[in-house]
Amino acid sequence: MIRNVIGDWGSTRLRLFLIEQGQVAARLDGPGTTALTEPAERVLGRMLSIWLARGPIARITLCGMAGSPGGLAHAPYAPCPVDPALWHRARTRVRVIGLDVEIMPGLSFRTAEGVPEVMRGEETQVFGAMALNPALTRGEHLFALPGTHGKWVNARDGAITGFRTAPTGELFAAITQHTSLLGPEDPAGSSGDEAQFNQGFDRGLTRCHEPVSGALFEARAARMLDGQSRAWARGYVSGLLIGSEAVQFARQDGPVCVIGDQALARLYTRALAHLGVATQSVDGDAAAMAGLQQANALAKGGLAEGNEA
Repeated sequence: MIRNVIGDWGSTRLRLFLIEQGQVAARLDGPGTTALTEPAERVLGRMLSIWLARGPIARITLCGMAGSPGGLAHAPYAPCPVDPALWHRARTRVRVIGLDVEIMPGLSFRTAEGVPEVMRGEETQVFGAMALNPALTRGEHLFALPGTHGKWVNARDGAITGFRTAPTGELFAAITQHTSLLGPEDPAGSSGDEAQFNQGFDRGLTRCHEPVSGALFEARAARMLDGQSRAWARGYVSGLLIGSEAVQFARQDGPVCVIGDQALARLYTRALAHLGVATQSVDGDAAAMAGLQQANALAKGGLAEGNEA
């Protein structure tokens, strides 16, 4: 039986999957690259040894921050435009406990104005979404991938042609955890429920066309004057930031394919609907799995190509 391993090594977590006969047979979870307390090679080797004890592993394919300076090895960015075959040819290989490990590259892009952009991991989800829905390989499409550093990815005929980044998740965390904009904690026993968050989110969407810096303070002022809750203020900041991101990067002339965690994807879908933009959604984990499976399938021709680390 051929046994392969695919994995998504992000900054916050590592997810490894053992693939047998094309199906997931087992899963292991580990620390992200920013949480490592020992070399990445040692962490991966220890986890792979668990499955090696049950039999040989034919191929190992990783994406994401595995190719960053804090990961296994530096995997250079592949410049756009990139299709799945070119993406695979640009991979980097390393040896871990005597096994070949393929690290898929991130992508780079420069806008017409010279603005630099990079990403690692999201390209796997985009290619995976295309594999799950072949209609996405025909014509032009826009993908939104919410997250700490959200990506808006343009693709044409199955190739990623460019992308832009909005650090909305990081801004939301910074504002809600390290500023006074949410105001004081609610009194003990008061509700801070989802309904209030949603009301604040909708209010944030109504102001998303305004400059963010001038609109943010309503989160605090509404608490002082209108008696809004801290949950409402969190929702307001979320709606304002996500809506502003969508205003900057969404197109009106076609649907946006939203890829990601279902709860976060729903917020982006609401923001896009507020702007009159149609959407379709793809689960982020399913897209990542499909992208890694595609990379693994491309490896069936052998390991003669690619960069040695």
